[in-house]
Amino acid sequence: MSKNIVISGTGLYTPPYQVTNDELVQALNDHADKFNADNAAAIEAGEIAAKAKSSSEFIEKASGIKNRYVYEKDGLLDIDRLCPRMPAKAEEETCDQALMAIEAAKQAMAAANKTAADIDAVIVSCAYTQRAYPAIAIEVQAALGIEGFGFDMLVACSAATFALQRAYEMVSTGTARAVLCINPELVSSQLDYSDRDSHFIFGDVATATIVESDESANAEHVWDVLSTKAFTSFSNNIRSNFGHVARANDVEAFSKPNLFHQNGRKVFKEVCPLAAEHMSSHLAQHSLTPQDVKRWWLHQANINMNLFISKKLLGRDASAEEAPTVLDEYANTASAGSLIAFHKYSKDLQAGDHGVICSFGAGYSIGSLVVRKR
Repeated sequence: MSKNIVISGTGLYTPPYQVTNDELVQALNDHADKFNADNAAAIEAGEIAAKAKSSSEFIEKASGIKNRYVYEKDGLLDIDRLCPRMPAKAEEETCDQALMAIEAAKQAMAAANKTAADIDAVIVSCAYTQRAYPAIAIEVQAALGIEGFGFDMLVACSAATFALQRAYEMVSTGTARAVLCINPELVSSQLDYSDRDSHFIFGDVATATIVESDESANAEHVWDVLSTKAFTSFSNNIRSNFGHVARANDVEAFSKPNLFHQNGRKVFKEVCPLAAEHMSSHLAQHSLTPQDVKRWWLHQANINMNLFISKKLLGRDASAEEAPTVLDEYANTASAGSLIAFHKYSKDLQAGDHGVICSFGAGYSIGSLVVRKR
């Protein structure tokens, strides 16, 4: 007899520091002025390009982002550094990413009425992990006193939904009674803060979700997971090439090609139709249409993408209640965005209401869950 799988708790860790668009723009423009002055002769000779400047109005129009939270702000706005300054921890200390994950995990466990003894597996799934090994998930597992097993996953902006699919499968087959999925997105250090087109995109955050069988669920808010769906199609239009092989390639590990970069226009043109079709076909598996969905918890990368996708799905503009936005406050938080929206805007729905959690991003990768409120 197959089990009914549910989401029974979520958690959200918000870092202590905020960075506004105005602050980022001031740093970028001051850096550009200094660079352009220092290299005026080479720029005049056409040997190098001048640094482009920006404005808060451009950022908000291009993305809908107004603010972001960061794990560490020191150094980020220093025009001679333009990168967070995070002192290295000793190996016996809990790493920064695990600290973020633990805070979100504790909230999710409390919401689900779960103790460490109730959980059999921990998945840390995100765009970047702080180190190669030991797995961040195993460090978190140990800190929380959870027996069983843990592992890390990297699927860029779909890491959270793909992890939830793994959790769904594990509980379904009896590999684990309950799975703790955590998305500690420490992405601020992977941005080129001198690049006008990308310096504003990311913020840091951690989300956590408990997946278990309905037989053991005893939380106040429980969501039936009707099914999960994943899709990938290779594309170079969103890349981050940073990795240990840079040493063997004889290239500078933190050179611009190794940081986050994208062809935003191609991503918009190619991903939006794919995401809309993905969700429509997923709903059809349950004889549902987009009109049957009470709430859409969409990936929070760009407001224009979400507006386009929701209009394609519904044939009209979606209301803020139907498709809530959190990227204005949090910016793009890689895989965590849709789960921030779910965490903040799900408890008001009524029993029987349907919703869709969906991510889309680098890969290309698209992941979705069709859920129903208990």
